[in-house]
Amino acid sequence: MPGGHHVAAVTDAHFDVAAGECLALIGESGCGKSVLASALLGLLPANAQTAGRAHLGGLDLLAADERTLARQVRGRMIGLIPQSPAAHLTPVRTIRSQLEETVGQLTGVRGRAAARTAGEDAAARAAFPAGHLDRYPHELSGGLAQRAATALALVGGAPLLLADEPTSGLDRDLVEHTVDELRRHVDTPTRTKGDPGRALLMITHDLTAAERIADKVAVMYAGRLVEVAEADSFFGLPGPRHPYSRGLLGALPERDFTPIPGMPPELGDLPAGCAFATRCARVTDACAHRPPTTGSVACHHPHRPEEIRA
Repeated sequence: MPGGHHVAAVTDAHFDVAAGECLALIGESGCGKSVLASALLGLLPANAQTAGRAHLGGLDLLAADERTLARQVRGRMIGLIPQSPAAHLTPVRTIRSQLEETVGQLTGVRGRAAARTAGEDAAARAAFPAGHLDRYPHELSGGLAQRAATALALVGGAPLLLADEPTSGLDRDLVEHTVDELRRHVDTPTRTKGDPGRALLMITHDLTAAERIADKVAVMYAGRLVEVAEADSFFGLPGPRHPYSRGLLGALPERDFTPIPGMPPELGDLPAGCAFATRCARVTDACAHRPPTTGSVACHHPHRPEEIRA
C-alpha cells in the first residue's frame, strides 16, 4: 500500500473442496472472501503478494504464470461467476455472441447452428430469457447480467466452479433456481473416463442459499477462517461453535433477528489477539492472544456441543 504499508487481506486460509462437494464461504463484507477467490484465479492487483499453495489437480494455482492461467485455468479448470457481472461482460457484443464464442472456445462445438443451439441451452440453464440474448450488457438489469454471467461460467464444465455472490440481484424464486442449477452442475457425472467430477466454491451473504446447496461451510472474519463445519451440523444441531458463526445465524430474520454488535476491525489495523474479541460476549483475558485452532474452530472459548444442546 502507499508508504510501504502492508495489509494482510487473507491469512491462514486452510480448506479443501472435493469433487462432488459444495463449500459455502460466508462472512461480512470486507473480510477477504473475494480476495481469496481472485488469488485462485491470478486476478489480484499488481501490488498484491501471495504465499502458500493452492492445488487444483496437479497444478499449484499460486505458482502458475499468466500464460498458464489464461490458457489452461480460467474457464477450463475454473469457471467464474464474478461478483460484478456487468463489469465482466463485453459491452460492445450481445449476450448471444459472447455465449457462442465461449461455447466454441471451451467445448469445441463447431458450426453456426450448433453454436447457436448450445448457447441457447446454456442460457436456459441459468434461466436467462431467450428473448434477451440479442441484447447488449447495458440493456440488462442487474439480475439479468447475473444470469448471463452464470450461463457463461457453466459452459466449460470446469472441474471447479467459483461463484462469487451468484444470487445477488435475484428474487427468491430465481435464487432457488440458480443454486439448484449450480448443485446439479456439481452432481452431474462427467462423461470423461477417469474424471473425478466437479466442485463448487460459493462465496455468499445469503445463508438461506448456502443452507440449500452446501455440503460444508467455511466462515471468514477479518481475513481469517474462524470455522469450517459440515453444513448439516452448522445449520442444524449442534450448530456452529465459533461465537461469530453463531452470531451470523442469529441475525437471520427467521431465527433470532439479533444483529452482531459493533463493526469488524480494519484489515490494516488488526489486533494481536482475537479479531472478534471486541464484539464477543465470551471474551476473557485470553482473547488478547491469537486464538488456537481447536479442531476446525479458531477460538479460545468455542461453544461445546453439550453446552449447545443444554
